[in-house]
Amino acid sequence: MAKVIFYEKPGCINNTKQKTLLAAAGHDLEVHNLLTTPWTVETLRPFFGSLPIAAWFNPSAPRVKSGEINPKTVDESTALALMLKDPLLIRRPLLEVAGDCRVGFDAPAVDEWIGLTAKPSEDLETCPRSHETAPCPTKP
Repeated sequence: MAKVIFYEKPGCINNTKQKTLLAAAGHDLEVHNLLTTPWTVETLRPFFGSLPIAAWFNPSAPRVKSGEINPKTVDESTALALMLKDPLLIRRPLLEVAGDCRVGFDAPAVDEWIGLTAKPSEDLETCPRSHETAPCPTKP
């Protein structure tokens, strides 16, 4: 099984479920707080690979939901600068295994990449609180 470096927002319901799935598959988790990690362009950019810039963003982030930031209209350098200043904008989780970095938790893709023993019966990427008007609590 793999050693998975897992960057999460503490208290995130889906991140907790994602970690449970990874641990159940026998993976060793090294968990970090995405919000307090001292990111740089060089450390953050590899997680996004060749994904479209809009897919780098957390669609449930307050500044995205309010329309203040439109992920479809920003360029790469602007997106990274915004995320360095406001890590809530970063899509979660960030995953690293043996130097291979990924963003988000597409269960079939994670299964193909490192293996899962159980398949989730629910969407583990969309915040279950996204219908609420108040943002999720932040626990640094």
